[in-house]
Amino acid sequence: MPVSADLLRILDVNLNRAREALRVIEDYARFVRDDADAAAAAKNCRHDLRRIVQTCGADALLAARDILGDVGRETRTPAERHRDDLEAVVRAAFGRLTEAARGLAEYGKLLAPAAAEAAEQLRYAAYELEQRVVLRGTLRQRFRAVRLYVLLTEALCRHPWLATAEAVIRGGAQCLQLREKTVDGADLLRRARQLRALTRAHGVLLAINDRPDIARLCGADVLHVGQQDLPVADARHVAGAAVLVGKSTHTPEQFDAAAAEQPDYLAVGPMFDSATKPQPHVAGPETLAAVRPRTALPLVAIGGLTLANVGTVVAAGADAIAVCGAILSAADPETAARAFREAIDAAHARYRADTPEAPA
Repeated sequence: MPVSADLLRILDVNLNRAREALRVIEDYARFVRDDADAAAAAKNCRHDLRRIVQTCGADALLAARDILGDVGRETRTPAERHRDDLEAVVRAAFGRLTEAARGLAEYGKLLAPAAAEAAEQLRYAAYELEQRVVLRGTLRQRFRAVRLYVLLTEALCRHPWLATAEAVIRGGAQCLQLREKTVDGADLLRRARQLRALTRAHGVLLAINDRPDIARLCGADVLHVGQQDLPVADARHVAGAAVLVGKSTHTPEQFDAAAAEQPDYLAVGPMFDSATKPQPHVAGPETLAAVRPRTALPLVAIGGLTLANVGTVVAAGADAIAVCGAILSAADPETAARAFREAIDAAHARYRADTPEAPA
C-alpha cells in the first residue's frame, strides 16, 4: 500500500521542528553555558534524527513537503514573537523538541516502527538534556570554574571544623565537600546545614559525600558518590534533579562506566599514595591523561596531592584538585589553601599557554 503524502508531510514537519530546536539548544549550551558536554549531547541527538530521516526515507519526505500549501504557515501567537531572555529561548526550544519527538513517535508507527521507537528514545533523551541544560545549567557552569575542591573531615582538622571551613574559603576554595563516614544521620544533617549557611554566605559550592538524602535536606549544590554507592541516576532521584552528581573512578574501565551514567563531573584517583585514604591501587596521573580525551565533563584529581605535584596532574588534564589533609591539618588552613589555589591557577595558566585546545 502506498505511503500517504499526508503522513510524510507530518513526519517531515516534525523532523524539521526537532532538528531546528536542537540547533538552538546546542548553540545555547555551547555559547551561553560553555558546556561542551551538553553541546555534544545535543549534537548526538541531531545524529539520531538523521537516522530517523533515513529510516523514513529522506527523498520521500522531501518530495512530500508542501510549503505553499501549508495552512499553518502563517499562524502565529503573540507569545511566539517575544522571548524575555536567553533561557526563555532555550526553554521554548526544548518544548518544540519534545512535542516534535512525540509526534514522530506516534505517526512514525504508521510508517516505520523502528523510527517510532527511535523517536521515543529521543524524547526521553531530550527530557534529561533539558534538566542538564536548564535546571542544572548554572551550577554546572559554576562547577567548571572550580579549581580548589576541599574535602572536609573533622578528624583531620587541627582547628574546629567549621572555623577551618571558613578559613579555606578565605584561602580560595570554591567547593567544600562534607565528608564524614562515621557521623550519625542527625549530626551529619546538622553539620550539613551549618556548612550550607556558611558556603551560601560566601558564594561557594557545597558538596555532600555519599548521602543523597542529606544533600537534598540541606539544599546542597553537589552530591558525590563512590564506586560502591548508588548509581548516578538513583542518587539523582533521591537528591533531586537540580543537584549536581559526581562520581569517583580509579581505572579507565570504571571511568567509562561512570561516564555512561551521565554524571555532572568525574573524579579520578588516587593520583599518588595518600595517608588520608590509602588505596591498594594508585591510578596516577597517567590514568588521568588517558581518560581526559574521553569526556568534556570536568575532571577532579584526588589523592596524595601536594604543592609539589599539582602541576603534574593539571598537565595530565585535571580541571580541579581535591585536597584534604594537606590543608585541614595545616597550622594555618587559610594560608595552605591559598598556596594550593595559587599553584593550581598558575599550572592552569601554563597548561593553557602550552596547549590552547586544552579544556578550560
